[in-house]
Amino acid sequence: MSTSRTTLWARGLLVAGLVGATALVGPAANASVESPEPPPAGGDYVETTPPPTIELTVLQPVCDGDVPYLEYDVDVTGTPNDTVTITWLNPSGANVVQAGLPLSGRVLWPGATVDDAGNPTGWPGWVFENGEWVEGGTFGWVRPTVNVLFQVNPETTVSVDYPPSSPNCNTNPPGKTTPPGTTTVDGKVTTVSNSAGAEESGLAATGATVGKFVGIGAALLLVGGGLVLVARRGRKSDA
Repeated sequence: MSTSRTTLWARGLLVAGLVGATALVGPAANASVESPEPPPAGGDYVETTPPPTIELTVLQPVCDGDVPYLEYDVDVTGTPNDTVTITWLNPSGANVVQAGLPLSGRVLWPGATVDDAGNPTGWPGWVFENGEWVEGGTFGWVRPTVNVLFQVNPETTVSVDYPPSSPNCNTNPPGKTTPPGTTTVDGKVTTVSNSAGAEESGLAATGATVGKFVGIGAALLLVGGGLVLVARRGRKSDA
């Protein structure tokens, strides 16, 4: 083989090698050019999830058949939990926990009891002793106001009032129209130390009022009688 042919053959091999190298390197170079834009200055791309939320769309103390209940409806987002735990917070003792409840419904007020038919058999703040209902028991702390914790993860705490009585529904024992430790004066509920004493005072005040009017009537009768006597004496003198 001549020197010229050898040179041409070597050049051909060199060109083929360069072409092959370009074919291999080219895609990688192109890939580096087409890579995603760098993240903005100051941080990386972070996918965030909104925190779970909880909202009480219904929170209503109710009286039904002389029984106190708490109606509720819990609206939550960002959590797969579908039950709620309701905790009645006792400021000076053990709490009352009602767990595994649906997200909406109603619960019996702590201290209230019912029979199998749903009829009331007990009310918070009262006990049945010696044939009558008297103030007492271990659930006086749930009225007139109590804090209640709703937990679904997340959770929230709210303050609720004991349901008021009405002419058609009484949330107190039979014959007890006012909460324990209170009495009604001029349409307003007022705390008193002795309900029986307040009733006796009311009766005494009524008797005093009646006695005053009786005294006034007697005085008028005496004055009227005196005028009649004067008139008769005047007629006799004229005769």
